[in-house]
Amino acid sequence: MRKLIAAYGRLLDAALIATVAILIIPVSLQIFSRFTALIPSYIWTEEMARFFFIWMIMIGSMVGIRDGAHFDVDLWPELKPRANALLRIVSNLFVLGFALVFIWYGIKFVQFGWNQTSELAELPMPWIFAAWPMAGLTWVLFLGERFLADVHALRTGRPA
Repeated sequence: MRKLIAAYGRLLDAALIATVAILIIPVSLQIFSRFTALIPSYIWTEEMARFFFIWMIMIGSMVGIRDGAHFDVDLWPELKPRANALLRIVSNLFVLGFALVFIWYGIKFVQFGWNQTSELAELPMPWIFAAWPMAGLTWVLFLGERFLADVHALRTGRPA
């Protein structure tokens, strides 16, 4: 299971790199079209940039949860492994609450946009709205992996 989760994490890393790289194209076209007459002003570039930006943020949050860096605040001094594991479990329970909200309302968001298309590119909006429940489900998956490691550290007294 760990190998599968690690492969999914690598896939998300690649997807994040791809969304950032692809995002550069419509944003650059939009900028150049404003300041030169060489490139016509495209309206669709703003919409595509917005959609890639949404996915970039959501995939970035998934990668951040996987790496343990997204909701990480160094508030406490370095404690013993059991105390650190307990603090991480408590912290991750709050993140889990947000994940469940993203799943529940994300599904409702996808249902809301089920028969909608975007104005200019005429893309099905569920493709865009699916980023929210997918982020929530991925957070739960990665939090589960971290939770098991922290429970192990809590039991054994050794860091995971």
